[in-house]
Amino acid sequence: MTRPLVNPGTVEWAGENPGMYLRHQADGPFITLISFFRVVVSAHGAGHAAFMLLDPHGDGHDPERPNVCITDNEPLAAYLRDNFVANFLAFRGNQALAGARMVPGWDFAPAGDGGTQHTEGFRSAIGEVQLVWKGWGDRFMVEMSKERSVTGKHEMFSMFVDVHEIAGHINGKALPGRPFPREFAGKKDSSTAHLAFAETWVKV
Repeated sequence: MTRPLVNPGTVEWAGENPGMYLRHQADGPFITLISFFRVVVSAHGAGHAAFMLLDPHGDGHDPERPNVCITDNEPLAAYLRDNFVANFLAFRGNQALAGARMVPGWDFAPAGDGGTQHTEGFRSAIGEVQLVWKGWGDRFMVEMSKERSVTGKHEMFSMFVDVHEIAGHINGKALPGRPFPREFAGKKDSSTAHLAFAETWVKV
């Protein structure tokens, strides 16, 4: 069946959603979970939301290992948390996400060369954050049907980049863990760290 030139579904949001799901070892638990959003179109307007679970199996009360969402648009962040992040496989059923506190953020600024490295830097009430995706691997386009998407309600379209090396800091202190191989969208050699550009979720 030929796809229509204009998708008949409703665009829920469009933007970017790079992530870092980090472990100490391949068969170990995630010790750092980060999902960063730059949204340009949504019912809640534009904005940024950095979901950062540095104590994904705890309460995040340790100031060295907070569970936070750093954002400049709290209604947008709550919408993304409840309707999307909570369905992502690395976050699904994780009580730390529901308990993560909202923290004001500002000066969100991307940087990079479009081929080997991408950086997201921003300031927040808990300090300066820098997230770096480097060691780029495969670049590939994903078209996820409603039946295969994590929400079961949306089609998802995005250009992904597998990333095999990351760096992350809060106030100069390095985030723990590193990416490992995973299976994603039928790729056996994808990565738990990725870039996702031109991402669009369409409700059908």
